[in-house]
Amino acid sequence: MSARHPRINTLPTAPLPAPLEDPQALRRCADEVDVPAEVRVPLPVARKGRGAVGAPRHRFASDVREWADDGWTPAVAEAGDGADADLGADEGAWWQHTAESLPTQVHEERARSAIQKNDSPDIFFDHSVNPYRGCEHGCIYCYARPYHSYLNLSPGLDFETQLFAKTNIAQVLKAEISRPRYQPASLNIGSATDCYQPIERDLGLTRQLIEVLGEAEHPYSLITKSSAVERDIDLIAAAARKNAAAVYITITSLDPQLTRVLEPRAAAPHRRLRTIRRLAEAGIPVGVSVAPHIPFLTEDMEEVLAAARDAGATTAFYTVLRLPWELNGVFQQWLQAHYPQRADRVMERVRDLHQISDEDRLRGKSYDSQSFSRMKGQGLWADLVRQRFRRACAQLGYGRERIEMDWSGFEAWRARQLTQPTRVGGAAQALHPGQGSLF
Repeated sequence: MSARHPRINTLPTAPLPAPLEDPQALRRCADEVDVPAEVRVPLPVARKGRGAVGAPRHRFASDVREWADDGWTPAVAEAGDGADADLGADEGAWWQHTAESLPTQVHEERARSAIQKNDSPDIFFDHSVNPYRGCEHGCIYCYARPYHSYLNLSPGLDFETQLFAKTNIAQVLKAEISRPRYQPASLNIGSATDCYQPIERDLGLTRQLIEVLGEAEHPYSLITKSSAVERDIDLIAAAARKNAAAVYITITSLDPQLTRVLEPRAAAPHRRLRTIRRLAEAGIPVGVSVAPHIPFLTEDMEEVLAAARDAGATTAFYTVLRLPWELNGVFQQWLQAHYPQRADRVMERVRDLHQISDEDRLRGKSYDSQSFSRMKGQGLWADLVRQRFRRACAQLGYGRERIEMDWSGFEAWRARQLTQPTRVGGAAQALHPGQGSLF
């Protein structure tokens, strides 16, 4: 195994052989030489505070490594007598040891651009800004995990432990929105990875972005599952009073035991409800994202919508689980570690939601990336989820999914930037028509 990856733990499929000096044991070994030996299948082991249970190979990796059982088994602890003998042997085996914890490493990245344009017709924003790559929250369902493959890192544990902070993101954003050719459009912060993940408390990159957008009166929205957004209520509330800011809080489920392993380092569900309440009390429009819907796991959609509405949320939306690229294997490995009894059932329903054909199921496909179907699914089961959501929203009085923004403040700010005089050699000169100041 690679030294960079943690050891994969396994359980034996058969008891240890008798001592070799036993003639009968030697005879049995000789008789079974040609019998194919069963390979011990590695069992995933969960790590405290981490979502992924391994670091699988990404699709751009140049080497392939497979697990092989050579028949050697480490010694076990001395077992007692009677019924305690088997238990003592299992507890002393190395495959029962708790997996070691992995530290978080943050790498500095100098961004060359801040705004990513979105041309997908099924996403409600046109531009996005993400101050971080990777996310310490460790949500096992995160569709951004495969992007770590472009960094030659695993979408599994590397996505949660190898983080990249774009330390100059605020300066780059200010330069981009100041350009005369910039076409203003709906902008979302944190669309790929959570902009309020734990390292934000120390780095403050998201607050810097909010300060830049607030100064320019540029409308924006935030999406997070962290209570750390409460730190910036002063800036967000000031923009909200100009109808230029909105916040969406993701609540996947109200079940604390499920969310602890599903989103290990995100805020607890009751803490997110308190965050919704605090934001609403500050006059900030708040929406709730019930995403993603995972069959047979997050089945309390109506309860989440009701609790969020009581806390002050006014809009809501949902998505179904989607498993692009390596996320398909990462999620299934997590299922086997935490919910092995229902793993097959969950995956079959996920494939039903995306109407995966029998041929594609045999090839291991679990996701359809077509627009208008990838987010909500298609077919009978997707229609049932859609009906549940719409019925609950109608009963609770939720409004439209998208919160409209006022762009008049930004247009006035940009007009001032274009007409602002600049000093060259100590003398004030008007800017050439169409030329704008970067800063």
